[in-house]
Amino acid sequence: MRDKKRSVPFFYKLLGSVLVLVVSFAISMVLGAKEITLYDLWLALTSPGASSENVLILREIRMPRELAAMLVGAAFAVSGSIMQGVTRNPLADPGLLGLTSGANMALAVAFAFLPGVGYFGIMLACFIGSALGAGLVLGLGSMRQGKLSPIRIVLAGAAISAFLYAIADGISLVFKISKDVSMWTAGGLIGTTWGQLQVITPVIVIAIVVAIMYSNHLTILSLSDEIAMGLGQKLVRVKFILFTLVVLLTGAAVALVGNIAFLGLMIPHIVRMIVGTDYRYILPFSVFAGASFMLLADTLGRTINAPYETPMAAIVAMVGLPFFLFVVRKGGKALS
Repeated sequence: MRDKKRSVPFFYKLLGSVLVLVVSFAISMVLGAKEITLYDLWLALTSPGASSENVLILREIRMPRELAAMLVGAAFAVSGSIMQGVTRNPLADPGLLGLTSGANMALAVAFAFLPGVGYFGIMLACFIGSALGAGLVLGLGSMRQGKLSPIRIVLAGAAISAFLYAIADGISLVFKISKDVSMWTAGGLIGTTWGQLQVITPVIVIAIVVAIMYSNHLTILSLSDEIAMGLGQKLVRVKFILFTLVVLLTGAAVALVGNIAFLGLMIPHIVRMIVGTDYRYILPFSVFAGASFMLLADTLGRTINAPYETPMAAIVAMVGLPFFLFVVRKGGKALS
């Protein structure tokens, strides 16, 4: 499928996104409450024997945190792209369609009834909660006969999200675990460890790779179900696989960073304006665009009021809410 956006070869656009990611990573590593130089960063990356204070700060605090930011940004961006393609709804976003609120509720349930649950159990609970939230939203949004409109989906998502958040808050108050749940769901990366990355990284990386493998199916599916069936696609199987990938990506991201809204909405729109509407190009580009965005958001959160931190979720929301309203004002049409 040839796209008019490809007047500049996709390879060069992708290379540019990689360079932006590298620069964003370097900036995020050297900026913060503690002054770090690029030479310190170089030592941390290339000299295993180096053990100065700055190098240890980079390796044990900032590096796992910024790698987590990259993973979360890529996960939310790819899951948002998949959701917009499958539902053909430009307002689709994991945070708007009940996935993050479902994961939040499942997290509260896990803390309340399984107090000794490990990080793997928390991640599994987030997977289940994400699937439950999305299922409730899609079920409520399709109760009435007729076309499943973007606005109806968003309204269903708002209603279900409020309901699930209320359940989570009620459980937190009854079992006196509000502090524990808040620490997980505040939308930040404080305290991210290498152990958490070891659990979460394979899930996100494998899900992204499989999503890219199904990018051609997603491109056809984004046109219409009739066209996809006419081209021999097995709709039920393809949609099930793509929905599973969305649940895995969103659940893993929420387990790592908490609730981040609008990221999965914004990045696919921005990417489509650069590479066009072919998901063979949207998905890989979204990986780097989402990762870069989260790195810059986290860096801004750490530096805008140093040494105190501004919640990263608030920074993303400050950018994402006007973007969401802009898309709504356009009548819910995709930007491309």
